[in-house]
Parts: sequence; C-alpha cells; structure tokens
Amino acid sequence: MSDAPCPCGSGKSDSACCGGLHKRFAADGTLGAASAEALMRSRYSAFVRGDLAYLQASWHASTRPAELAPDQAGLKWLGLEVRQHLSQDAEHATVEFVARSKLGGRAHRLHEISRFVREDGVWYYLDGELK
Repeated sequence: MSDAPCPCGSGKSDSACCGGLHKRFAADGTLGAASAEALMRSRYSAFVRGDLAYLQASWHASTRPAELAPDQAGLKWLGLEVRQHLSQDAEHATVEFVARSKLGGRAHRLHEISRFVREDGVWYYLDGELK
C-alpha cells in the first residue's frame, strides 16, 4: 500500500481510502466503511487486489457464498464508476456502479445495483441486480 491513487477512483490516496480499510481489516479483522458507497468502493479495490478474505468478511452472512474463487488468470480491472448511492434509511442503501475489466484482449463491463445493510454499525454487501 502506498500513496498511489486508490484503485476505486475516489481521487484519494490508497492509504487514505480503501487501502486503509483493508489494512485495518488485516490487522484486527474489523470492517470500518463509513457508508455503503465506501464499502462498495473497498470491495472493488479488494477485487483489484485479489483480497478474497476481505470480500468474504464484507459480504452479509445471509447471502455470503461458502467460498470465492480467485479471478481468472489475466483479468485486469480497469476502473470503477459509481453512478448512484441511495440511502433507504439508516440501515439500508443501494449503490449503482459500473466496473470495467479486460480479459484476453476483450473489454467487459459489470453494471450492478448493489444492496447493502448495516448491522451493529457495520456495513455489509447483501446482493446485487445486474443491469
């Protein structure tokens, strides 16, 4: 982790953004995203880094898969665009985003509206609807 720009595209340094959240999780196992959008951005950055432990921990227990497979060899994440962050109430929010990647010379887009829930002050990814 360095002062390079954060992979999530926030414009902040990695250490002041997602890298800080990942470092905290690695140190003591706690999640600390301040909002559903911050958690979504940190999850994108975890995909970029291949941090499967963070992805598992930040996924709500009710919908979390038993295990996650690493990305296909050669997959390169190219960028994230957050289109909308809506709070339904203090404990529920949605984030619409487009994540771009490239594999085998072909460009791909993942457009999703993700649902998040906050329990005991901690935000978790619940599920998403592909667009």
